[in-house]
Amino acid sequence: MKNTIIAVFSALTLATGLFAAAAGEVTLTGTGTCAKCDLGKTDKCQNALVVKHDGKEETYLLTKNAVSKKFHKTICEEAKPVTVTGTVKEVNGQMEITPSKIELTKS
Repeated sequence: MKNTIIAVFSALTLATGLFAAAAGEVTLTGTGTCAKCDLGKTDKCQNALVVKHDGKEETYLLTKNAVSKKFHKTICEEAKPVTVTGTVKEVNGQMEITPSKIELTKS
């Protein structure tokens, strides 16, 4: 009985931790493009996501990680509709998202 209680408690603790980690992620859909080549916002190529919120466009720079580097060729020369999942933060007045997943979406 004691082992069962410990196992249930451990499972609940693990599930709570996983939920809390996933709760920090958001999913945004918009136009994926190059912050340098298309938008002129950076000195070097970097993925960007342009999202419309309440009629206004907001640009999120994607932080450079394995996910964004692998996807860059897809959107560097041609903007495409994408969905990005990741964690968002503001850095020096610019919104950034650290992607865990990027997918092309249907327009």
